[in-house]
Amino acid sequence: MWSWVAHRVTGVGIFFFLLVHVLDTALVRVSPEAYNAVIGTYKTPIMAFGEIALVAAIAFHAFNGLRVILIDFSKGGPKNQKKLFWGVMILWLIVMVAFVPRQLMHTFGG
Repeated sequence: MWSWVAHRVTGVGIFFFLLVHVLDTALVRVSPEAYNAVIGTYKTPIMAFGEIALVAAIAFHAFNGLRVILIDFSKGGPKNQKKLFWGVMILWLIVMVAFVPRQLMHTFGG
Protein backbone atom coordinates (compact mmCIF):
# COMPACT_ATOMS: atom_id res chain seq x y z
CA MET A 1 0.00 0.00 0.00
CA TRP A 2 2.81 2.44 0.84
CA SER A 3 4.37 2.07 -2.61
CA TRP A 4 0.97 2.99 -4.09
CA VAL A 5 0.79 6.10 -1.88
CA ALA A 6 4.41 7.06 -2.66
CA HIS A 7 3.78 6.59 -6.37
CA ARG A 8 0.82 8.99 -6.26
CA VAL A 9 2.60 11.54 -4.08
CA THR A 10 5.71 11.55 -6.29
CA GLY A 11 3.53 11.84 -9.39
CA VAL A 12 1.73 14.90 -8.01
CA GLY A 13 5.02 16.43 -6.90
CA ILE A 14 6.58 15.92 -10.33
CA PHE A 15 3.49 17.43 -11.96
CA PHE A 16 3.75 20.59 -9.85
CA PHE A 17 7.48 20.84 -10.52
CA LEU A 18 6.81 20.65 -14.28
CA LEU A 19 4.12 23.31 -13.97
CA VAL A 20 6.50 25.69 -12.17
CA HIS A 21 9.27 24.85 -14.62
CA VAL A 22 7.12 25.72 -17.63
CA LEU A 23 5.99 28.96 -15.98
CA ASP A 24 9.47 30.11 -15.01
CA THR A 25 10.82 29.21 -18.45
CA ALA A 26 8.00 31.16 -20.09
CA LEU A 27 9.03 34.15 -17.99
CA VAL A 28 12.03 34.67 -20.29
CA ARG A 29 9.63 35.88 -23.01
CA VAL A 30 7.97 38.38 -20.66
CA SER A 31 10.97 39.78 -18.83
CA PRO A 32 14.52 38.47 -19.20
CA GLU A 33 15.54 40.37 -16.05
CA ALA A 34 12.83 38.66 -13.99
CA TYR A 35 13.81 35.31 -15.50
CA ASN A 36 17.45 35.87 -14.48
CA ALA A 37 16.33 36.79 -10.95
CA VAL A 38 14.25 33.61 -10.67
CA ILE A 39 17.07 31.46 -12.02
CA GLY A 40 19.42 33.14 -9.53
CA THR A 41 17.25 31.95 -6.66
CA TYR A 42 17.63 28.38 -7.93
CA LYS A 43 21.39 28.51 -7.36
CA THR A 44 21.13 28.30 -3.58
CA PRO A 45 21.97 25.36 -1.30
CA ILE A 46 18.31 25.05 -0.30
CA MET A 47 17.34 24.52 -3.93
CA ALA A 48 20.17 21.98 -4.29
CA PHE A 49 18.40 19.89 -1.67
CA GLY A 50 15.16 20.48 -3.58
CA GLU A 51 16.86 19.09 -6.67
CA ILE A 52 17.91 16.03 -4.67
CA ALA A 53 14.29 15.55 -3.62
CA LEU A 54 13.19 15.99 -7.24
CA VAL A 55 15.62 13.34 -8.50
CA ALA A 56 14.55 11.02 -5.67
CA ALA A 57 10.90 11.47 -6.65
CA ILE A 58 11.53 10.98 -10.36
CA ALA A 59 13.69 7.88 -9.84
CA PHE A 60 11.21 6.26 -7.46
CA HIS A 61 8.24 7.12 -9.67
CA ALA A 62 9.96 5.74 -12.78
CA PHE A 63 11.16 2.49 -11.20
CA ASN A 64 7.88 1.92 -9.38
CA GLY A 65 5.98 2.58 -12.62
CA LEU A 66 8.01 -0.17 -14.28
CA ARG A 67 7.18 -2.43 -11.33
CA VAL A 68 3.46 -1.72 -11.79
CA ILE A 69 3.76 -2.55 -15.50
CA LEU A 70 5.51 -5.83 -14.68
CA ILE A 71 2.85 -6.73 -12.10
CA ASP A 72 0.03 -5.94 -14.52
CA PHE A 73 1.42 -7.57 -17.63
CA SER A 74 3.40 -10.61 -16.48
CA LYS A 75 2.00 -13.91 -15.29
CA GLY A 76 4.06 -14.03 -12.11
CA GLY A 77 3.79 -10.32 -11.38
CA PRO A 78 1.26 -10.35 -8.54
CA LYS A 79 3.02 -13.27 -6.91
CA ASN A 80 6.41 -11.50 -7.07
CA GLN A 81 5.32 -7.97 -6.25
CA LYS A 82 7.22 -7.88 -2.95
CA LYS A 83 10.47 -8.90 -4.69
CA LEU A 84 9.81 -6.34 -7.40
CA PHE A 85 9.28 -3.67 -4.74
CA TRP A 86 12.64 -4.44 -3.15
CA GLY A 87 14.19 -4.35 -6.62
CA VAL A 88 12.75 -0.86 -7.05
CA MET A 89 14.20 0.21 -3.71
CA ILE A 90 17.65 -1.17 -4.57
CA LEU A 91 17.68 0.56 -7.97
CA TRP A 92 16.46 3.78 -6.35
CA LEU A 93 19.19 3.57 -3.72
CA ILE A 94 21.86 3.02 -6.38
CA VAL A 95 20.68 6.09 -8.28
CA MET A 96 20.60 8.20 -5.13
CA VAL A 97 24.02 7.03 -3.91
CA ALA A 98 25.43 8.00 -7.31
CA PHE A 99 23.61 11.35 -7.55
CA VAL A 100 23.68 12.86 -4.05
CA PRO A 101 27.47 13.18 -3.55
CA ARG A 102 27.87 14.64 -7.03
CA GLN A 103 25.10 17.16 -6.42
CA LEU A 104 26.55 18.18 -3.08
CA MET A 105 30.03 18.57 -4.56
CA HIS A 106 28.58 20.71 -7.33
CA THR A 107 26.64 22.83 -4.86
CA PHE A 108 29.32 23.31 -2.22
CA GLY A 109 32.32 23.31 -4.57
CA GLY A 110 33.91 20.15 -3.18
